[in-house]
Amino acid sequence: MALLITAAIFVLLYIRIRNKTSSTVTVMPFMADAGGFWMYFLSQAFGWSALLWAWGTVILGLMLSGPRPGRLPLSGPRLERLHRTTSLNTIALIAAHALLFGAELVRHDTASWNSAVATAFVEALVPGGYDSGTGKIAIPIGQAALYLAIPLGLIFYVRHRIGQKTWRILHRCVIVVYVLSVWHTLLYGTNVWYDGWFRTSVWLLQLPIAALLLLRLMRPARRSEKLPGRPGATAGARTGWALRVGGRLVVVAVLAALVAVVASGSDGGRSVPPKDTTSTHNHD
Repeated sequence: MALLITAAIFVLLYIRIRNKTSSTVTVMPFMADAGGFWMYFLSQAFGWSALLWAWGTVILGLMLSGPRPGRLPLSGPRLERLHRTTSLNTIALIAAHALLFGAELVRHDTASWNSAVATAFVEALVPGGYDSGTGKIAIPIGQAALYLAIPLGLIFYVRHRIGQKTWRILHRCVIVVYVLSVWHTLLYGTNVWYDGWFRTSVWLLQLPIAALLLLRLMRPARRSEKLPGRPGATAGARTGWALRVGGRLVVVAVLAALVAVVASGSDGGRSVPPKDTTSTHNHD
């Protein structure tokens, strides 16, 4: 299913590039030759499907660790198995996105094969190796998402060796991978480069995540994680109580910020350039 959806996204991107209706052509006019940059568009398709699968697996994870709808057609074990499968798919999709980006760099490098591969490896997979424009920040963010997703996703299979408590603490950091993925997309995705409904829709999709996270914190599945009405007598108990209250307040603030962004339409996108730019171009 992941590959089928990726293929559908690729076809959609390709058609929009050919018809010159994609903002990618506005950002990078030289890519109007869709056939010459098909590998880049395939990388984009894998990136979008990776973000979609990451969204789904986070939703499933929050439902597993918090309250879930009473009429949910999936049992707990089936929900957990689906969460695990979507997590593995997400890792594979992110890796394919990064590798195809590197392959596209090799394909258009005029240097020798060895030099092109080495340069592409550094730019696509080494933090700080890409030194052009917004990519100087956006690409290391995406790389961090990839390099955190692999151990945090696969650590499930060694949880009996490291202990259930340690595994649960580390697994909660998966939300960081998702935040980095969304940040990378909004910062560098040429499809959502400009203001508009598509970029706002990406912000809109974060509302269910924030709402479920808040619900999971307020009503956790494990009794030991519930917030007592008042802090305990010891310093450690008071610190833990304050951290849990602070976490809930942070999520409330994030949820309010998301609502404000979606309602106002001020989503951090660039202004769409005018179609007629003849008066602003220097033709000398």
